[in-house]
Amino acid sequence: MPTPRLELSVQYACGAKDLPKRAEVRAWARAALPPDRARNAEIALRFVDEEEARALNRDYRGKDSATNVLSFSYETDPLLQGDLVVCVPVLKREAAEHGMSLSAHCAHLIVHGLLHLQGYDHETGEADATAMEAKEREIMESLGFPDPYSTDSTDSTYSTHSTHSTDSNPSAPVSRAPAPE
Repeated sequence: MPTPRLELSVQYACGAKDLPKRAEVRAWARAALPPDRARNAEIALRFVDEEEARALNRDYRGKDSATNVLSFSYETDPLLQGDLVVCVPVLKREAAEHGMSLSAHCAHLIVHGLLHLQGYDHETGEADATAMEAKEREIMESLGFPDPYSTDSTDSTYSTHSTHSTDSNPSAPVSRAPAPE
């Protein structure tokens, strides 16, 4: 029997040079996954342009606009399997609008998306939103980033909730094959 582990495919499909390196993304993913999940997960994360994000959001959510992060969950037990799609132009625009570092906002979107893959959902009620935000705060703090929901800091006053989406459609088109860098 093979040893369970985190299989993380990071795809840079948009050509942006200032995105986090794979090692950073892996550290953020590990922090967002409980120890048992971090050793038993297959995740594909794809950084895309606005056109691809808009097409996916339109095709899978019926919303004809690009969004910051999309989550596609395929399996949660015994193996966590899913895809995350991060729209780089939206990521950069939101970070600039809120005076945040690109790294902090990117880490938050990845953490947020990975929590969705694990079943967290801020759209199912206030209690669920509060629980998810608390988990995000805890993870971001463990990574050394500011509270993403703080209203005291211009570096972190924003919400992923306005443009985030999740989809459990098993036919989502994100490929696990590595894309050329």
